[in-house]
Amino acid sequence: MLSICFRTLKIALTLTALLTAQLSQATIPEIAPGTAFKPLEPTRDHAMITQQIMNNLLRGHYEHQRLDDKLSSRVLDILLDDIDSTRSYLLAGDVKEFEQYRYSLDEALNRGDMRPAFIIFNRFQQRVSERLSFLLNELHSKAADYHFDTDERLDLDREKAPWATTSAELDDLWRKRLKNSILNLKMAGKEKDAIIELLSKRYQNQLNRVHQSQSEDAYQTFMNAVTRAFDPHTQYFSPRNTENFNINMSLSLQGIGAVLQTEDEHTKVVRLVPAGPAAKAGNLQPADKIIGVGQAEGDIVDVIGWRLDEVVELIRGPKSTTVRLEILPANSSGTDSKIISIVRDEVKLEEQSAQKDVIEVKDGDVTHKIGVIDIPTFYIDFQGRMENKPDYKSTTRDVTVLINELKEEGIDGLIIDLRNNGGGSLEEAITLTGLFIPQGPVVQVRSTHGRVEVLPDQDPSVLYDGPLTVLVNRLSASASEIFAGAIQDYGRGLIVGGQTFGKGTVQSLRPLRSGQLKITQAKFYRVSGDSTQHQGVIPDILFPSLFDKEKIGESALEEALPWDTIRPAEYRSNKGIAATLPALRQLHQTRIEHNPDFRFLREQKALITELRQQTQVSLNEKVREQERKANDDKRLKLENERRKAKGMPLLTSIDDEETDNAADAEKEDDKKPEEDDALLIEAGHILVDYMNIQTASLTAQREEK
Repeated sequence: MLSICFRTLKIALTLTALLTAQLSQATIPEIAPGTAFKPLEPTRDHAMITQQIMNNLLRGHYEHQRLDDKLSSRVLDILLDDIDSTRSYLLAGDVKEFEQYRYSLDEALNRGDMRPAFIIFNRFQQRVSERLSFLLNELHSKAADYHFDTDERLDLDREKAPWATTSAELDDLWRKRLKNSILNLKMAGKEKDAIIELLSKRYQNQLNRVHQSQSEDAYQTFMNAVTRAFDPHTQYFSPRNTENFNINMSLSLQGIGAVLQTEDEHTKVVRLVPAGPAAKAGNLQPADKIIGVGQAEGDIVDVIGWRLDEVVELIRGPKSTTVRLEILPANSSGTDSKIISIVRDEVKLEEQSAQKDVIEVKDGDVTHKIGVIDIPTFYIDFQGRMENKPDYKSTTRDVTVLINELKEEGIDGLIIDLRNNGGGSLEEAITLTGLFIPQGPVVQVRSTHGRVEVLPDQDPSVLYDGPLTVLVNRLSASASEIFAGAIQDYGRGLIVGGQTFGKGTVQSLRPLRSGQLKITQAKFYRVSGDSTQHQGVIPDILFPSLFDKEKIGESALEEALPWDTIRPAEYRSNKGIAATLPALRQLHQTRIEHNPDFRFLREQKALITELRQQTQVSLNEKVREQERKANDDKRLKLENERRKAKGMPLLTSIDDEETDNAADAEKEDDKKPEEDDALLIEAGHILVDYMNIQTASLTAQREEK
């Protein structure tokens, strides 16, 4: 049986965010600024593991790539991007020196020769050590005399910046970065002495960690550049991360329920676990960056530059205790932080079960009852099924019960809510589809050897044949996309919401001499022949979305496998929905034109886009305060326009909104954010529109007869 889950680019790191095992942290000795980094050396094991990995990649990966100069060049580019994506450490002379390896890394990999990789890694670590030493010296000798009344500006986006040619250029860049850090803390209300103490600890901790690097760190960094040259979901697991993966697979989840990864020197939120504490609180979002961690009482600990497992160790804690996180919100300019609180809890699997609700949709003088089934993940109790337990849980079994209950309640239509559903059991996606269609194919799987297997629903019965809508968003992935794609291809229901994630590949784990290799070995295709990879499922009616497709989704991952097509499966599609789409879209646009929630979403998205396009930040305190106030005033104006249109009390400051949200998060009533409710209600209106069009069509046909 094939089972899939939504995974991220750096899965070996993200998995540690869900661990429950305690990590022993030895005391790290303090390194004096200016200390040279001690070069690391590859081991004999690395040579043998490399040959194992390359044998698996060249023979077993879905994309049959050759170990040649083209691959070698791509590995070098990926490696440089991984270690210094902001071009802030390496010098142009370093990069020029590394060019000698551009077309020879393939031969080195073939021999299991890790010396070029270690030369690059050691040079990078030495440059990081130099930068941190510069910051510490600058902090203690000059920072106290910094002035914030000049017209200096700091570039925030350096992905395409030229490599610095001299150390003096980097000194100027890092002086501005230090100045920016001090200004941020100053504007947050911290005193000068406290700022210098905090930053001293931050940079000293980072320097200590650099000098504690081990040969396995260098090896994993390089080998994951190699695997990423094949695709972003192929990953080398070191022995340590293999152990972490096995602990994660036990599904014993306790903490805040967030999947994290390291991005540059920050800890980034990749996704939230359905029904987890963070998802319930609603104050942490994908792409937010965690820069500090504190407990219910005491100071926030600065975690910039920390290893992910060390950050996770601070975030974890006993059930019912509170953790405070200082975050840089994804929907901001990236310089203003805020502190949020989340109560730790165990992620209970029963809370991830499908749930039902009924919403009332008014259409003139008529009120329609629309059933809603929220499916956070595609789950199945494999052990319970193997033991023939009569009450074992699965998505399809639970949804069957819920649909029957909704039918007894007299619903007029049904919405399947798959927002934020990152996937799960493929088998469940197939059997769930079978509740709405007659017997037939649901998904196609193409293996690395080109063989296509059609996976069908073999049950000819249909549990629900009434009006149906599937609601999706950018975080709907894998099994969710298979279900939504099948419903769309069969013309069985309307798909509304945001373009889905686009995770259309299948991975397997292969043991190595030391560690494991996760390798992409197959690709999903819809019955129409379209791949779900990269493109995902495009809804029949698109809703505005705050998710940035350049940061979230398969298309945001470098080296992602492309979208393509294969031969369609044999299936019968209902063309009725396609014929109604022009009218449905027009009715939808007319309705949301003056809808305060949709107008707020559109304008909020425009503001977020504007903030993200600010690639420079002023180091002048007065200018920075003016910019911050201007941004807060825009956010407050948008929120109050929405509140006024809905008859809600107005806010006097944007801080009032965050206080209200924090209070709402502490309530037992676990509702989705208000903007999500607006999307659900609109999905109900669209379904009612479809029902009206169908009724009018049937009436016209009868009159013709």
